[in-house]
Amino acid sequence: MARTADYFAVYIVFDGGIKEEVRFRTLAEFQKWYSGVLIPKHDSKEFINVPIKNVQDEYMVVRPANIIAIRVEPIYNSSIDMGDE
Repeated sequence: MARTADYFAVYIVFDGGIKEEVRFRTLAEFQKWYSGVLIPKHDSKEFINVPIKNVQDEYMVVRPANIIAIRVEPIYNSSIDMGDE
C-alpha cells in the first residue's frame, strides 16, 4: 500500500539563483495553483500570488517570467530525521 505524503514542499528557483520554499497540503492543491495561476502567465512580468501554506494568510508575490525551475518533493512525517533523542 502506497504511503500518503503529509505535505508537498515546492522549491521555486528564480533567475539569479534565489530559492524559496512553499508548502502545499496536497499535490492536487499545487497542481491547481500551477495550472490555474502560474502557467497562464508563465512569461509575464506582472506579479502573481504564491500561497505560503505554512503561514496562514501570508502570500509571496513573484514575477512568473523570473522562475527558472520548480521542484516538488513529497514530505512524510515519518521520514523526517528527529535527531538523537
